Amino acid sequence: MCTIRLDLSIATWRKSTYSQTNGSCIEVAEQFADVMPVRDSKDPGRTPLVFPRSAWSSFVTALAANNGNLSA
Repeated sequence: MCTIRLDLSIATWRKSTYSQTNGSCIEVAEQFADVMPVRDSKDPGRTPLVFPRSAWSSFVTALAANNGNLSA
């Protein structure tokens, strides 16, 4: 397993366009070249999940193909 150290103090977070208006929101920080940090907007102090950019891209593509339905 590889450990990557990111300086998330420089992260610029934005809410995902797939977030719901009911407060169920995720935020992403897109400025990192190889990874995509993701956090819950309701708990921004919690350690974000960090995905390889290619895996995040595949996830978003699959989500869009299923109209946002994760159970499809």
